Amino acid sequence: MTGLQKTKITLVFLYLFTVFLSVANETETDSKTFQFSITTKNETIENHDGKAYIQNIQNGHPPYVYQWTKEEIPLTSDSAYNLHEGKKYKITITDRKSNTHTETFRIRPQNASEKLNHFFGILTDAIGTILMIDVFDLLNLYDPIIYDENGAPILHPNGTEKKTSIPLIVVWLLFGAVFFTIKFKGINLKGIPHAIHLIRGKYDDPQDKKKGQISHFQALTTALSATVGLGNIAGVAFAISMGGPGATFWMILMGFLGMASKFTEATLGVKYRRIDSRGEISGGPMYYLKYTFGQKGIRKQIGKGLAVVFSILLILTSLGGGNMFQANQSFENIKMLIPSLSEFGMEFGIIFAILVGVVIIGGITKIAKVTSKIVPIMASIYLITAFTIIILNISHVSEVAQLIFRGAFESKAIYGGFIGVLIMGIQRAAFSNEAGIGSAAIAHSTVNTKEPVSEGIVALLEPFIDTVIICSLTAFILLFTGFYTPEYTSQYQGAQLTSAAFSSIFPWFKWVLLAAILLFAFSTLISWSYYGLKGFDYLFGNLFERKLGSRQISDTIYKIIFLFFIVVGASSSAGNVINFTDMMLLCMAFPNIIGLIVFSPRIKKDLDQYWHKLKTGKLKQYK
Repeated sequence: MTGLQKTKITLVFLYLFTVFLSVANETETDSKTFQFSITTKNETIENHDGKAYIQNIQNGHPPYVYQWTKEEIPLTSDSAYNLHEGKKYKITITDRKSNTHTETFRIRPQNASEKLNHFFGILTDAIGTILMIDVFDLLNLYDPIIYDENGAPILHPNGTEKKTSIPLIVVWLLFGAVFFTIKFKGINLKGIPHAIHLIRGKYDDPQDKKKGQISHFQALTTALSATVGLGNIAGVAFAISMGGPGATFWMILMGFLGMASKFTEATLGVKYRRIDSRGEISGGPMYYLKYTFGQKGIRKQIGKGLAVVFSILLILTSLGGGNMFQANQSFENIKMLIPSLSEFGMEFGIIFAILVGVVIIGGITKIAKVTSKIVPIMASIYLITAFTIIILNISHVSEVAQLIFRGAFESKAIYGGFIGVLIMGIQRAAFSNEAGIGSAAIAHSTVNTKEPVSEGIVALLEPFIDTVIICSLTAFILLFTGFYTPEYTSQYQGAQLTSAAFSSIFPWFKWVLLAAILLFAFSTLISWSYYGLKGFDYLFGNLFERKLGSRQISDTIYKIIFLFFIVVGASSSAGNVINFTDMMLLCMAFPNIIGLIVFSPRIKKDLDQYWHKLKTGKLKQYK
């Protein structure tokens, strides 16, 4: 055997020995537990800014795949960010040899704001499991997974499949809108010309001022001031970002259908209103719901129960979505344009509360006078600017129309397919105009009229103005300026996207939009203060009158609470508190639409009689 052969044999044995040691080492490693540790951080007092880091991975074989339950965190990241304090998270790590290990963890809340936010987050998630449940998915009636053009599931950054959803609350609101549209034979279209005559005062008897406190026009602007707001600016931008241009079509359609729901609830609001010992009119769902199932025995108690539930939901919504959210978002937009004011949230809240307080002390008549001036002004500013941009881009009309219709029926997978676009458009319209929620019936119940149906016809203009006109114009601006593509939607969100779209044509528009946002928020605050007040009065007014001899004490207590929450909203960032009250708003639709459906035969009879009076001239014209 030559020296060269001996060397080769020696090298072979050395190689085999090395392989043996390597296999033995891996076998020994595999026999040990694959594990790691998690370090969490909560460095600031702000909400939703927790962080988590993976450390000390033992007995694993890199590279590793990190799957966090937070969908935005990629599979390659060994850290997670923007975590909610107090919420339970899970991380699963898989190594090269498919060994896996899972740990759960929480970001510990450190202050009262974070603890409060976590508490309401639990409540919001619990309610959301009911409101947002996808019954069609549970019954296996469709596949919710979103697929790309090649038929492969589209994944979130954390590796989970993207899914669309058909929330129960959206189905419920859509069902109500379609039902009332059919029941009242297209009142959505038929009633528009007559509604315009009514708000012009064509049928108002100048000698009769005993049946209400405000005019048809004032009732309409008061109700509109509560619905026209940030949702028309930020909400539409979100819908276009998530649903694409096609969401615009379904948003307009739902706005049209919602007109019938608004007609129904406003008619009932006037029909079942009452006058208290002070001569003030009160009406709305809490007053007609108690008669839903009759006035005797258990049926009467069920009706009263629905009314009480609605009043509680109404109060909570008035303090959250109708109050804290408006103050919070107003100040957020101020901070965005004037960063030097970032530390003056409380001062802004106090000033805003004083301005609102000056108005709401005067009651519904003062609120109606203010909103009848603010709503036309803020709407005109927004509409004139929007129409100007459209005119400047008039050559793109056919292109935008094609985007909308093609997107509505031939939706891209990135937007959730046809179902995703459909639901996004319907959801945005339903949440914006609040048709079927019942809140607007409270304002309409105070109108000066002997005919409940007449105010219902006026009320159907609300979804038309809010959604079919204002929301649609916002969508058109985003499409005309090109700010609907991922290039922009990945950079801007909500009101920022709308502002960027307008500013691309008019650089100064960001200041106009800020003024519009402040006016929208202010008008929403004063209207929702009245809604919440009526819910509070329904629950506690009689009690204070019996025990202390005055309902005014009840009103004063609520107004103080409402003004206090404006300051809280402007100076805090308790996002889950506001999300919780938004859930309360949606919950209002369940008892309200039940009542509307039960009462629909009576309303149909009243509507037929009203059309007969109009046709035969029994309704006298005064102008």
